[in-house]
Amino acid sequence: MNNIPNVGRIGQPFPTLNFGTIEEGAIGVLLNLVFNVLIVVAGIYALFNFILAGYSFLSAGDDPKKVESAWSKIYLSVIGLLITAGSFVLAAIFGRLLFGDASALLSPAIPGPTR
Repeated sequence: MNNIPNVGRIGQPFPTLNFGTIEEGAIGVLLNLVFNVLIVVAGIYALFNFILAGYSFLSAGDDPKKVESAWSKIYLSVIGLLITAGSFVLAAIFGRLLFGDASALLSPAIPGPTR
């Protein structure tokens, strides 16, 4: 293998240096980042749904179908936020029951291979 040119040790890609190494639990840090981004996206999506539902509610006038459609958007946005918040509560409950720590599933620490 030493006689093959251009073969050597492959380093960690530069953008992932902030996560640490696999041995330090970088996969858990990456999962936390993905979960946090998804929660923020869900909140922003719900905010835009509330704004659009309010606008359609105000512009509905006397049309009962448009008013009903606007209320439907509002209800679905509230249900989506409840599901998002409820997922944190369920993760804390299951983490407490299974691992004895409420943040075990909310902040996973996935150990990597040891040498």
